[in-house]
Amino acid sequence: MTNFKSLGRLTTGIVLCSALGACGFLGIGGSGEPATRQAARSSGVENVAVNRYLWAAAIDTLNFLPIQSVDPFTGVIVFGFGTPPGGGTSYRATVFVSDPSLDARALDVALATRNGPVSAETQRAVENAILARARQLRINDGAL
Repeated sequence: MTNFKSLGRLTTGIVLCSALGACGFLGIGGSGEPATRQAARSSGVENVAVNRYLWAAAIDTLNFLPIQSVDPFTGVIVFGFGTPPGGGTSYRATVFVSDPSLDARALDVALATRNGPVSAETQRAVENAILARARQLRINDGAL
């Protein structure tokens, strides 16, 4: 049974690394290109149809949560439980980036504690933090 758990963790790690590598967040290739720009490139007929700034901002903003799975083609990032710096409550999140536009309607965040969903105000605050970070990334990228 233990061998299956180890194999499952190894497989999950490999899938996660390859998915992150496809997004350009690991900086594989050394092109010197910003990670947000690498994440938006299309590869052959495959096209990542999510906003690169929202994607990177979600990972930056929720960096205290471990990433469990990512799918840049559907726009879903699943985070495991983690505690924010200076906080005592453990959270987990699922982020869905549904559109290539940098718009609040393109972002959906589901945030929960071990006791259930968080309040609407907390969820809205996290969404606003992600949107603000996405705007910063866009300005820093010079894409205005």
